[in-house]
Amino acid sequence: MTERVPHRNPWLVLAGFLAVVTVVAVVGALAATSAKDVYARLEQPPWAPPASLFGPVWTVLYVTIAVSGWLYWRTDGETRGFAAYGIGLLFNLLWTPLFFEGRAAGLALADIVVLDVVVVITIVLFGRRSKAAAALLVPYLGWILYATALTTAIVVLN
Repeated sequence: MTERVPHRNPWLVLAGFLAVVTVVAVVGALAATSAKDVYARLEQPPWAPPASLFGPVWTVLYVTIAVSGWLYWRTDGETRGFAAYGIGLLFNLLWTPLFFEGRAAGLALADIVVLDVVVVITIVLFGRRSKAAAALLVPYLGWILYATALTTAIVVLN
């Protein structure tokens, strides 16, 4: 006789995804305590956004990242998709400390290029099981591609 595995409450799992993504956001925020001053001192391209835009944009993106992971989980997603998702969160978490606290813009640029690739891979893997999960990551990809261009410009200008 096989033992039946109890199904997890999907709302608790969503709370778990939100909690994990919140940890990434909080670590980034803690590493960005000097971000406003550092950002203001940098030579920036004319198309650089004001520092006040980053908080609201990232808040929305972090929610969509969490919901995307949850939607993928609901499809009994494959390990490869979750691995890419987790690696993406790690590289996301690393960018802010590298750029602002470590003053290592070149390493931050390398980090975000890897993040770009990992998010594309995650979108492809998620899209095989959930178009909605993949679609929720598209604005995130757009934002980090913009951030990649901005980071590149800052590295060149400074």
